[in-house]
Amino acid sequence: MFSHSDLSRLNDLEMQVYHYIIKHRESVSYMTIRELAAQSGVSTTTVLRFCRKMQCDGWSEFRIRFRLSQTAAPAAVMPSGVSDMLHFFKSINNAEFEQHIAQAAHMIMQAESIFFIGAGTSGSLGKYGARYLSNSGKFSHHIDDPYYPVSKNAYKNALAIILSVSGETAEILRFAHQFSLNQCKIISITHHDSCSLAKIADFNLSYHMPQVKLDNQLDMTSQVPVLYIIETLGRYISHATSQ
Repeated sequence: MFSHSDLSRLNDLEMQVYHYIIKHRESVSYMTIRELAAQSGVSTTTVLRFCRKMQCDGWSEFRIRFRLSQTAAPAAVMPSGVSDMLHFFKSINNAEFEQHIAQAAHMIMQAESIFFIGAGTSGSLGKYGARYLSNSGKFSHHIDDPYYPVSKNAYKNALAIILSVSGETAEILRFAHQFSLNQCKIISITHHDSCSLAKIADFNLSYHMPQVKLDNQLDMTSQVPVLYIIETLGRYISHATSQ
C-alpha cells in the first residue's frame, strides 16, 4: 500500500504518522483521526495531508483501504523487523526506484574518483560499499573519519557517496559542504529525503525505514536497505560496464 513514490513526498511530521501506523497495524484502523493525531504527536491536518499523499480523500478512506490490505497480507511470524523489511522491499518494487538506481549508477560511472563517506555504522558500510564497487569494476575509496583531510586535487571529477541514517550528523554535514564547495558531486543515502544531507546532495537515495534508537542514543535502525542499495548499484555498474 505504501509505494516508494508516495513515501518520498512525505515531510518529517507525515513520516511520524507513517511510522506510527506501521508499528500499530492492528489497532490503528480502529482509531479516529483525532486519536491517531494525538498518538503520533501531530495535528489532524497533518494526518489529512498524509492520507492525501497516500492517494486517499481522507482518513476514513485510508483506514478502510489499510484494513483491507492488512486482511490480505500474511501475518508477521515474529516481531523481528521482518514487516518493516517487507514494507521496504514492496515500496521499491517499481520502475521509479529502478530509475533512481540507474541515475545514481550513471553518476558513479561518469566520475573518475569515488569516495564513500560515513561515521560509525555508516562508516563500516562505506568500507563495504567501496570494496563492493571496486569488485564491480569501479575503484572506490572509503573515509570513515569525518575529519580526514582530503587534497583539493582529489575533488576533480570526483563523486562522494555519503551514508547517514539521520542525515543530520554535524561532522558528516561539514564533510558534505567541503565536497560541495569544491564542485564534487554528492550522492546521499539516508533514511529520509527531507534531511539536511539530502538537500545538500546532488542526488539522494532514501529508504524510509523507521529510525530506532536504544536509550535515545544508540542507533539500531536497520541497515539492510543500505546494503541492498549498495549491492544493486554495484550489480548495475558491473552489468553496464560488461556490455
